[in-house]
Amino acid sequence: MKGLPIVLAAVGGAVIGAATALLLAPQSGSDTRESIKAFIKSHCPAIKDRDLNTIADQIAEEIRDVK
Repeated sequence: MKGLPIVLAAVGGAVIGAATALLLAPQSGSDTRESIKAFIKSHCPAIKDRDLNTIADQIAEEIRDVK
């Protein structure tokens, strides 16, 4: 349990980095979700596919809202 805050901070940083990169290089919604999933999977390989899809969809929605 001691490592959980570190993992959450790393995932949070990865999400912010991915969102920033995607905002600077816009693409279609499906391409955005695939890019987010690939980024998260490369940085958190133990994540379950179900959770990965949920997180990617949430991030893609947030990016659309910012635009």
